[in-house]
Amino acid sequence: MPEDFTSDLHVTAKLSVPAWELTESFVRASGPGGQHVNKTSSAVQLRWSVLRSSLPGPVKTRFARRYSNRMTKEGELVIEVGEHRSQLRNRAAARERLVDMIKAVAEAPTRRRRTRPTAGSVRRRLASKKQRGEIKALRGKVERDD
Repeated sequence: MPEDFTSDLHVTAKLSVPAWELTESFVRASGPGGQHVNKTSSAVQLRWSVLRSSLPGPVKTRFARRYSNRMTKEGELVIEVGEHRSQLRNRAAARERLVDMIKAVAEAPTRRRRTRPTAGSVRRRLASKKQRGEIKALRGKVERDD
């Protein structure tokens, strides 16, 4: 089932990336390919400008913070896929990677609530420390009663 590469990239029910924001270029791939490996440009470079995208602001911020090491100085994400022999499969794999990356930052992480240990657990912990200390104290030198 061939994928339609001219339509928008749907990430979630509420998030999608318009097709015009994505730029694809094709390069020669290293790796498997048989006789055609030096003749066909089957690897794909998918470029997407994160900072100029139509994603909501908080999602863009989380994306830029998490994937800053994969972005250029201009705020452009470059995904290069050349693992398949087919250009179509590489294009689909690049888009799937982008979808997975956006899904990973789509939901805001829940804030951690600070908790305190219960009084009983504190008591038990201190009692076990006291018992352990007593055991170690008994390891001292033994005095003789001559």
